[in-house]
Amino acid sequence: MAPVTHRPRAAGPAGPRDLPDDRQLVGLDDGHLVPLAGGGQLHPAAAAAFEALRADARAAGFDLAVASAWRGYARQLAIWNGKLAGERPVHDDDGRPVAMADLALPEQLAAVLRFSALPGTSRHHWGTDLDVYDAAALPAGARPALTPGEVAPGGVFDALHCWLDERMAAGECHGFFRPYAVDRGGVAPERWHLSYAPLARRLAPRLTAALLLRSWEEGGQPAGLSALVDALPALLERYVAVPEGRAMA
Repeated sequence: MAPVTHRPRAAGPAGPRDLPDDRQLVGLDDGHLVPLAGGGQLHPAAAAAFEALRADARAAGFDLAVASAWRGYARQLAIWNGKLAGERPVHDDDGRPVAMADLALPEQLAAVLRFSALPGTSRHHWGTDLDVYDAAALPAGARPALTPGEVAPGGVFDALHCWLDERMAAGECHGFFRPYAVDRGGVAPERWHLSYAPLARRLAPRLTAALLLRSWEEGGQPAGLSALVDALPALLERYVAVPEGRAMA
């Protein structure tokens, strides 16, 4: 696997030359990123927007923190292969363990894709997406688990997300939206996942099957390769595509 290269860049407006290249789009290079205060990396334009959102949240009494920002191909591959190999747990929508050994391969793929992106397709590769929580709401010594219960009505982070809902509805969220706000039959809803629309909507059409296949050749092949290749167009439509109208929210 080719090593991830590091080429820090200054923050600033994102023009055509500032967009991630193909290797960066699939998580094989992080040279398009800048560090965030408190940890994590994002594209400079997304980072600037997030810091503005974080300042607004602070003024409203929230400590908007990052649980996960950029994630590289190698990390996503380890998650994917670990789940298909039974080395990492796979859960259903109710949080119950899935008996993967009892499922045929297509059903195993669907179970993993419900909560984990196929290597090369994660929006976290782009530097536009991140998972957030309210650090001020956490009990001392606790860490966010990014579970539906945390963000459900009455959950520990519900107040933060109600505030974010209001900001998004008013068009005052600095370009961020929730790509997985509703269940469309693919990826499970993730209220904690934010995406920077001004960049993400320009990058999404570039993630083609041909580019993904090239990333698998360079970065390492995901488990279940033959079945993935056979079903790739349908999988991209069901688990990767986000309706343009939602991306503009």
